[in-house]
Amino acid sequence: MPKLSVRQLTENMHLLGGIHVRELYGVEMSEATISHITDRIIDHIEQWKNRRLDRVYMVVWMDAIVFKVRHEGKVVDRAVQIAVGLNNSGYKEVLGMWICQNESAAFWMGVLTNLKSRGVEDILITSTDNLKGFVEAIKSVYPEAKTQICIVHQLRNSLKFVVWKDKKQAAISLRQIYSAPDADLALAQLQHFDEQWGAKYPYIIKSWKANWDKLSTFFEFPLQIRRIIYTTNLIENINRGIRKYTKARTMLPNDQAVEKVVYLSLMQAQKKWTMPQRDWPIMLLQFINLFGEQRCNLKL
Repeated sequence: MPKLSVRQLTENMHLLGGIHVRELYGVEMSEATISHITDRIIDHIEQWKNRRLDRVYMVVWMDAIVFKVRHEGKVVDRAVQIAVGLNNSGYKEVLGMWICQNESAAFWMGVLTNLKSRGVEDILITSTDNLKGFVEAIKSVYPEAKTQICIVHQLRNSLKFVVWKDKKQAAISLRQIYSAPDADLALAQLQHFDEQWGAKYPYIIKSWKANWDKLSTFFEFPLQIRRIIYTTNLIENINRGIRKYTKARTMLPNDQAVEKVVYLSLMQAQKKWTMPQRDWPIMLLQFINLFGEQRCNLKL
């Protein structure tokens, strides 16, 4: 990561917003103090990105947020991939962030091998967007992980192809698929959707059928686990918090500014995770029944 000048560091710290500074430190600060803190933040980010993680995570959610960034005289998109894990004590933890210069199978492999190198030997369930090569990379690094692609992303992508006057009814029909009590009834609802809408919107049917194995994974689990794995909304909620601090900025000056914005926002989000996952005692027994004590890294 290139060293920035004091002026650039100070500018980048201001990009994080006065709200962040007040929340983190409780005081207004001079530019000299902000510059000093910014230097420390860069060190903290590097240490945080390379810290050791738990051996097993019950669930890992992965999703991205996109920023406009100035790079070599041009404005480019930078996607920051964020991973959040649910550990075997029921607590959520931000595992890492990775700036993606181009979304490719090699990038996803890099994210997952980074997790493995930091001590994550096993992931029971992943919940991700359906980005090209992502699920395949997960299976390559964590072959026993159950993979679920986000239903909400699939729904949004489907409704992009629906004309306005059909959107409400098409959304209701699609909801019948993912809200079904089991996979067989969900597949029957998908067939019903095909009969109702397939002639008008064949791409939607093609996409759901092509991705069905990865869309329907959550039906394998009890209701408490289904509710937390069928979507990556957890990270989307974090992303909304990040946007709150950057809404006044249409563009960030460099990748380092992006990292600082995201890192400080992630730390603010994680401070709120003071309690275990709702219904955790029930869910823990369900995880043990489904995966066994050894894979859950537990001894009863």
